[in-house]
Amino acid sequence: MLDNPKKKRKLDTNNNKTYRGFALSDTSESEASFKSKAGRVAFQHADYRSFWLARVLGVFAIDMQITAVSWQVYQLTGKPLDLGLVGLAQFAPFFLLFLVSGTVADRYQRKRIMSVCVSIQTLCAIAFFVMTATGNANFPAIFTILIFLGVARTFQSPAQQAIVPLLVPKEHFANAVAWTSSGFQMARIAGPGIAGIMIVAGEQWVYGTAVILFFCSAALTFLIKTNTQIISTAPITIENILAGFKFIMKRQIIIGAIGLDLFAVLLGGATALLPIYATDILNVGAAGFGALRATHMVGAFAGALFLTQYPITRKAGKTLLIAVAIFGAGIIAFGISTIFWISLTALFVLGAADSVSIFVRNNLVQIITPDDMRGRVSAVSSVFVGASNEVGEFESGVTAEWWGVVPAVIVGGIGTIFIAGLFAKIFPQLREVDSLDPDDLVRKYQKMES
Repeated sequence: MLDNPKKKRKLDTNNNKTYRGFALSDTSESEASFKSKAGRVAFQHADYRSFWLARVLGVFAIDMQITAVSWQVYQLTGKPLDLGLVGLAQFAPFFLLFLVSGTVADRYQRKRIMSVCVSIQTLCAIAFFVMTATGNANFPAIFTILIFLGVARTFQSPAQQAIVPLLVPKEHFANAVAWTSSGFQMARIAGPGIAGIMIVAGEQWVYGTAVILFFCSAALTFLIKTNTQIISTAPITIENILAGFKFIMKRQIIIGAIGLDLFAVLLGGATALLPIYATDILNVGAAGFGALRATHMVGAFAGALFLTQYPITRKAGKTLLIAVAIFGAGIIAFGISTIFWISLTALFVLGAADSVSIFVRNNLVQIITPDDMRGRVSAVSSVFVGASNEVGEFESGVTAEWWGVVPAVIVGGIGTIFIAGLFAKIFPQLREVDSLDPDDLVRKYQKMES
């Protein structure tokens, strides 16, 4: 079953209660008033406001910092391999520790985990700043700090994803997911761009700004008051650590949603080939490359922002499958285009379609998963989706070397459309998902299980 009535539900100091792990409304304002502000209803809740701003500032700081690190490392060593090691230092801790981080997110208060992780990130930013400002920057030291940063992000990610249902009433969860995604995309767009401008004055200015942003993010995280998490009291065993895997594999809707995203990103890693398209196919140079890179993120941001105002209310499963197919079609259009504005349009469309798939997947995973398992399930979901980005870029590079750049991209797009059709056939429960309302979805899923 999706929730266990024997589990103890903790109450916060405001006597908020939970329903299936979701917060109940803590305000006396009428539902009609909430609906009049439906586009920003999640922000009516103080805890969500603190969480959202903390996350946006944190992502903004991380992307600024990583942009400066990549530039600084290449200036110090001139070795492309070292740039690869910068990415490895961020991803390896996640891949090695995701089972542990998910278990921790279910056994301890997620807001405290987030506070500790952001505090560690602040210390890392201070280390980067001091080392650069004093002229003592070197690659081994940078790599070591990046590992600590990667470990902090590893434990922060599942706690951050799993806490959202506790911050808003269940009827406002979809709006919270949309705003969380749009804030993330906004920070991903602004962070590298602003860092690129500030680097002209020196990397230490980027690191100093990151210190301030991380400090503000930590302070906002400490302001989160919710204490309604269902703490897992199961003993720490291999079976319980792997429970997230088992939960996902036994539920057709979740494995279908995660698997669809995984294969779509694996096959659709065309963005890794943007430098080649900008230089050799579209002939738009460095400025055009920046525009291509930004347009994909702008499309994702626009899609997420649209969903904050017009959330998906019906035919969610079919919408997810159609969005992935559109993502594949966008890849094909980009692959065959030799006209700059058509390429920009294709990237915008596939970015927006990606936002739709992320929105539906996050809703399905968080709603169906009981609160005492959300950390472990979120960790598994994150590592699969996160790994697919890196592996997808690698796959695009290998196939481009084998077949040529344009055929590799086109085949990836065709494969993505094929996967959408295949998943529609082999995962009928995913295809038949209609409403994303927590009550409707849980009720229908329980009927499917029985």
